[in-house]
Amino acid sequence: MGKKKKQGQKQAPSSQSAKTEETLTLQDQLNGDVLAKLKAAKKSLVDEEQAKEEERQARLAFERKQREKNMSFEELLEKYGDQGSKF
Repeated sequence: MGKKKKQGQKQAPSSQSAKTEETLTLQDQLNGDVLAKLKAAKKSLVDEEQAKEEERQARLAFERKQREKNMSFEELLEKYGDQGSKF
């Protein structure tokens, strides 16, 4: 009669290693040069978007001035009416 071997319970992966995997961020996983390239690309896109918005605002102001410049006396009188200063 032989001795019976006890089968040990399999242990789940340690919870500490799972926590460290969860705390790793994308920045930690990327190389520094890749991260720098991504930041530069983001900055260039933001700058480009800002330049487009400024250009759009300037175009709208120019178009508004052109419309007012081309208004007839009657249209100007309707728009501004008696708001002018009296001399």
